[in-house]
Amino acid sequence: MTSTTEPSTSNDAISAERILPEKIEDIVELFTVHTTDVPTSDADRAAKMAAPKFGTVFTDHMARISWRRSQGWVHRRIEKYAPLQLDPATAVLHYAQEIFEGLKAYPHADGSVWTFRPEENAARFARSAHRLALPALSVDDFVGSIAALVRVDRDWVPTAQDSSLYLRPFMFASEAFLGVRPSDEAEYLVIASPSGAYFAGGVKPVSIWVDTEYHRAGPGGTGAAKTGGNYAASLLPQMEAAAKGFDQVCFLDGGTNTYLEELGGMNLFLVTADGAVHTPELSGSILEGVTRSSILQLAADRGREIVERRIPIAEVAAGLQDGSITEVFACGTAAVITPVGRLAGPTFDVTIGDGDPGELTMAIRSELTDVQYGRAADRHGWMRRLA
Repeated sequence: MTSTTEPSTSNDAISAERILPEKIEDIVELFTVHTTDVPTSDADRAAKMAAPKFGTVFTDHMARISWRRSQGWVHRRIEKYAPLQLDPATAVLHYAQEIFEGLKAYPHADGSVWTFRPEENAARFARSAHRLALPALSVDDFVGSIAALVRVDRDWVPTAQDSSLYLRPFMFASEAFLGVRPSDEAEYLVIASPSGAYFAGGVKPVSIWVDTEYHRAGPGGTGAAKTGGNYAASLLPQMEAAAKGFDQVCFLDGGTNTYLEELGGMNLFLVTADGAVHTPELSGSILEGVTRSSILQLAADRGREIVERRIPIAEVAAGLQDGSITEVFACGTAAVITPVGRLAGPTFDVTIGDGDPGELTMAIRSELTDVQYGRAADRHGWMRRLA
């Protein structure tokens, strides 16, 4: 199978339409499997998976597809997890033309393995590709590559409580040249890392520093794309927040420096005293999280009013102080939902509620994780079986 997909010219080029199980089977068949010559022994794998630290242990294989402007997407394969050989002039090393995604494979009680809304990740991957002038990968190839890898490395899917196999699809400009133009070559890969429960000792509220000096992204920039530069821009402010004793940093908008945007890698939510759920509207500089959209749906299912709007940080500080804002939480793939127990900035420092996770925060977190692990009915059809 060959696709001649060029770098996309429209953010609407690829939809998040559901892929039927039989279609996934057809796509998986397109991947040639080259198994590793040095497989991890059962004993070594068990030791590595006993208490894996997020993103430090990797499975034996990786999925890979190559793109050439003259050929399109070719050479779908599963191959040995190994270092990449790159020319010093490889475009990504000089112009940061790269994107990535993050999702999980969840073990279910019957031994099957599932993932959560992968078509949404695939559609966002295509939008990110468009913004970074990279070729669009089809939803079929995105989901098929994940399924093909999980089937080969199924023994790496952990089964401990709230554990999962973290999946990291990514794409980078691989042509060796120093001209400032879109690359004529790209590589797409998926690697996988077994991960334990994010909150091993139970869910704990985090403390957030609101940064007024630095910005994660600006108007017209790459904030809505999942690209490494956005995360690189967050690292120094994160270090400075940690030096002040905070767990995470929150960024404000780059235009006025007055509106909430997001954390370095998580979307933010507020719950008001009237029960409404508020979150910053998608402005073009905020990443559209898959977990974010799922929370909005689950909150609406509960009859909560949903408000997506520009939220002034001054309003948040005042609302936390007078009690009109009762809960704050962040969300993302790794932690799912993280309660915020303290929010502070240069002019305020507020403990939220009694310092414990909020009632709605924990209720939605439990509902969402129960769906992901197969403990509750998937009434929205979000789960896809991989193996």
